[in-house]
Amino acid sequence: MADQRGFLKIERVGPRKRDPRERINDYHQYFELPDEGTLRDQGGRCMSCGIPFCHEGCPLGNLIPEWNDLVHQGRWRDALNRLHSTNNFPEFTGLICPAPCESACVLDINDDPVTIEQIEGAIAERGWAEGWIVPEPPEERSGRTVAVVGSGPAGLAAAAELNRHGHTVRVYERDESPGGLMRYGVPDAKLEKWIIDRRIDLMAAEGVEFLNGVDVGRDVSTAELRSSHDSVVVAIGSRVHRDLEAPGRDLHDVHFAMDYLYQRNRYVAAQQGRPARETPPDEVITASGKRVVVVGGGDTGMDCMSNALREGAASARMLDVYPELPADGRPEGTPWPLPPKRTRMTYALEEGGERQFGSQVTELVGGKDGRVIAVRARQVSGTSSRDVEPVPGSDWEEPADLVLIAIGFSCPEHQGPVEDLRLKTDPRGNVKAGVYETSESGVFACGDARIGQSLVVTAIAEGRKCARMVDRHLGGSGEVRRVTSETMFAIEDGDEDSLRHQAETAGALTVGDAFWSGPRD
Repeated sequence: MADQRGFLKIERVGPRKRDPRERINDYHQYFELPDEGTLRDQGGRCMSCGIPFCHEGCPLGNLIPEWNDLVHQGRWRDALNRLHSTNNFPEFTGLICPAPCESACVLDINDDPVTIEQIEGAIAERGWAEGWIVPEPPEERSGRTVAVVGSGPAGLAAAAELNRHGHTVRVYERDESPGGLMRYGVPDAKLEKWIIDRRIDLMAAEGVEFLNGVDVGRDVSTAELRSSHDSVVVAIGSRVHRDLEAPGRDLHDVHFAMDYLYQRNRYVAAQQGRPARETPPDEVITASGKRVVVVGGGDTGMDCMSNALREGAASARMLDVYPELPADGRPEGTPWPLPPKRTRMTYALEEGGERQFGSQVTELVGGKDGRVIAVRARQVSGTSSRDVEPVPGSDWEEPADLVLIAIGFSCPEHQGPVEDLRLKTDPRGNVKAGVYETSESGVFACGDARIGQSLVVTAIAEGRKCARMVDRHLGGSGEVRRVTSETMFAIEDGDEDSLRHQAETAGALTVGDAFWSGPRD
């Protein structure tokens, strides 16, 4: 803790946001990072708490106080090494993670939290700009092969870690480019896709093979997949939509939010000359000139409104069943250090989107041509969709030409790898894989497919942990991490004293996050 009074003297300074009137005319990132001096000052606000609750808030267990202090000191490369020791893709989490670590920051009890996510993103971008992030292929190969089905954050993390173990990894992706919902469900305004391409190129240079446009179960059988690989990792995400149960659901121009976002992201990709699957003209979903109503109040709904405004929608309005947020302080249901389910302001609201809290859709109204013309709703009370109570006499009708349903996902798709591999599922429909191995020996699952819809940072953590279990199944120790980008240690499995001594010498906090167990026979 270089500045013991930094949190008392320095106020929180967030990113520099572009003018909303300007940014809705393009698809570039809507904010920029502050200058180096500001970032170093922001790192100095970290109190290096005796109990770093931010660790508990972060599913990856990022060493947040350490790299905050290193940034404050201007030791950017050391900060990058600390960051990479727990997170394979800090450039992703530094942009699109909802930052539960900041909600758990002790400063957030009675002040503004440290700008953890912003500092994380700045460290990653500094690493790329300075040429510190370079391919690091394993020195030796194990002779084992692993198929990873799905290239979202969980699949990518598993692939990166398994490759570092020395295994030969092939990633099978049914879409035309890797990235999963990071590529097709997140707008470029939040995550420009060249950032994903940059990391994919690096992984490919390290030896990971990407097979895009390959739908496992259709283009390649699961039997073939199993026979040609020693292990299989199922990381297909949670892609079965939660549907809106209301009269009029079958009207034209009522769609799932993700169907709309997939089309918009492909449109942007085509404009930029990247691979993009073409949408048949009769299936195009457009918000241009329309009154758009989004059902659901999470990040996906906000992304829909932002895209609709960029398309030139007449209006974009969100109906959120959650109660209105307090003017200041935390919502009653999410006391510190829990992350809130909603925030008072988002980039989409700044750009002209509108949100109405405590609103439940009861019916979709159609015109003579079978197209939606309005949404009927009512005010409700309660803490979430699970305990809402209607407010008598509060019904109203909202005009709508396009309705987008953004109320989440229920489970992974069962048709395809799950059914073909005969994987057991839990009562929620997720793949049953207690310690990552499924009901079929040698087949593992991780990410949303295993635990249900969650955060990008949780998916990366899932992929990393799953890779350890796969490595153990293949005869390894499960331990592989780098202390710095230049140094890796190889020791015999089970030599805990040697591990601990070298970890302390290298300044590592945990044995498991510091060492490589070496090649396998």
